[in-house]
Amino acid sequence: MNVTIVKLGGSLAHSPQREAWLAALVSWGGPLILVPGGGPFADGVRKAQDALGFDDAAAHRMALLAMEQFAIALAAHSDAFVLAGSLAEMDSVLEEGKIPIWLPSHMALSALDLPASWDVTSDSLAAWLAGTYGARRLLLIKSCDSTAPVSACDLAADQIVDPLFPRFAAQSQAEVWLAGPASLPSASEILRGGGMPGAGVSLS
Repeated sequence: MNVTIVKLGGSLAHSPQREAWLAALVSWGGPLILVPGGGPFADGVRKAQDALGFDDAAAHRMALLAMEQFAIALAAHSDAFVLAGSLAEMDSVLEEGKIPIWLPSHMALSALDLPASWDVTSDSLAAWLAGTYGARRLLLIKSCDSTAPVSACDLAADQIVDPLFPRFAAQSQAEVWLAGPASLPSASEILRGGGMPGAGVSLS
């Protein structure tokens, strides 16, 4: 099964684009696995770390739970979405013709190659999942656009993705795409036609 990993940025949590992107993904049907960003829930972890002073390892665990909170909110959009925390659960959801939304805590905390720091956010986790699942494509949906092919390193330098994303994206061996607001109006048509909206991301 040629699965696409789609990461929906947490920056879209309070934007009407969130609902429009979800509708486009449901209309397409995939097969895809949706990875949630942390959104306002991860922002709460950052503020709590500043106030309470806990270390990055604790913040990492809490940020994974923040992603799961956003996942639960996204799943409420449609019965087409089903929460899934393991590869077996994702397979089962896909076999039912539905869209798994990844609950990352169990898999991520068990992965020895994922540093417990803010250098790994939902972007790197999506790339790691793409490699772990053997996905053919990875689509990052962001609140910003890229009108031309860009490199993963440039995106990291501009803080559009986290610092370790280029490494995990390269390891995944998946094709990487980035889509923003300008890609949304034509996204459904492009996805249903077998393409990816947005711009391709170079991994070299």
